[in-house]
Amino acid sequence: MVREDGKRNFALRESGEETSVFSGNTPRQAALKAARRLEPESSESAAKDNAEEIRLREKGTDKVHKYEAWSWEDEAPEDSPDWMPDEITEANVSKKGIEHLDD
Repeated sequence: MVREDGKRNFALRESGEETSVFSGNTPRQAALKAARRLEPESSESAAKDNAEEIRLREKGTDKVHKYEAWSWEDEAPEDSPDWMPDEITEANVSKKGIEHLDD
């Protein structure tokens, strides 16, 4: 279901329960937001080796978008604002497919 501003809502599914909701114009945008909440590794290569599956159900539909997701800690860019911490969490995702719920 698309909101007035063009964004869609996606519920994170864990063990059959929907624990959080992320919004984005695309499923990937919402998946990146969800991936940043994963426990970060020390480097991107280590994080990719320990990728986790995340599943996002698009609200108002029976579509579940499946992603392989990983996150890692990195230094903030040189031109970062003063309020930004020195260490930030980066994330990436890779789409594995879509499934439809049988309700």
